[in-house]
Amino acid sequence: MEWLKHLSQAIDYIENNLAGDISYDEAAKIACCSPYYFQRIFSYVAGIPLSEYIRRRRMTKAAFELQVSEAKVMDIGSKYGYVSPTSFNRAFQKVHGVAPTVARMEGTILNSYPRISFSIKVTGGESMRYRVETKAPIRIVGVRVALQEEQEQNFKIVPKFWDTTLKSNLLPQIHKLTNQSPHGVLGVTVYENPEEIYYYIAAATDKAVPEELFQYKIPAATWVIFECNGPFKDSIQTIFKRFLTEWLPFSGYEYAGLPDIEVYPISDPKLKGGHSEVWIAVKKAK
Repeated sequence: MEWLKHLSQAIDYIENNLAGDISYDEAAKIACCSPYYFQRIFSYVAGIPLSEYIRRRRMTKAAFELQVSEAKVMDIGSKYGYVSPTSFNRAFQKVHGVAPTVARMEGTILNSYPRISFSIKVTGGESMRYRVETKAPIRIVGVRVALQEEQEQNFKIVPKFWDTTLKSNLLPQIHKLTNQSPHGVLGVTVYENPEEIYYYIAAATDKAVPEELFQYKIPAATWVIFECNGPFKDSIQTIFKRFLTEWLPFSGYEYAGLPDIEVYPISDPKLKGGHSEVWIAVKKAK
């Protein structure tokens, strides 16, 4: 359960620095993972990107100050990290739906977003079907798109990449390459460093790499493999959240921080749901 404690300490750091600079590197260091994986884990557990959480919390604080203090609007904006009236106004309206000056008028409806807290989730008993397997390195071959360390942008990049690939003639070619486990079309996020983050649509294979495709070898690992049924996007996100909040704290394992693998039985581009799997690399807890 140590990772939940570290995650909570990272949130303490963010909350203590809302009126100042927030370093994703420092928050990730407190959470004992890379900045990329910290943002990734946060988005799964919280349901929103880290950047959006920070924006909502800062604009909640700014709204309170606008209503109870006589400070200039731009002084409050500057306090919460906005260097121009335009950027502060844009951020404030995105959260509250009104301009900062309107927030001072009596009767104005605003939104308050409370601090997030992390805890073990105890539920009424919906099962999670899983198995644990140890695998040699997994070689994947497919197409890829560059991701950003900022997760909010990746939520737009990945769906667009899937749409483009589904409409192309590449998916059947990738599907035919499959001859190793995990079988199916794979969605794999690979983080090497801040400049090399990719999302692959690929197959596990030992076949030769076609000219227009890329390969990557996932290190040998122990995998916890969850089964899911339903719309692919909703099922995959639900599995990751339940893994982090329900399964991992009691399992005796730690998250290994290797590429996560989404396994889709896609041969029909029109297929949007069905049986899928999520492979998450773990290691024995210390």
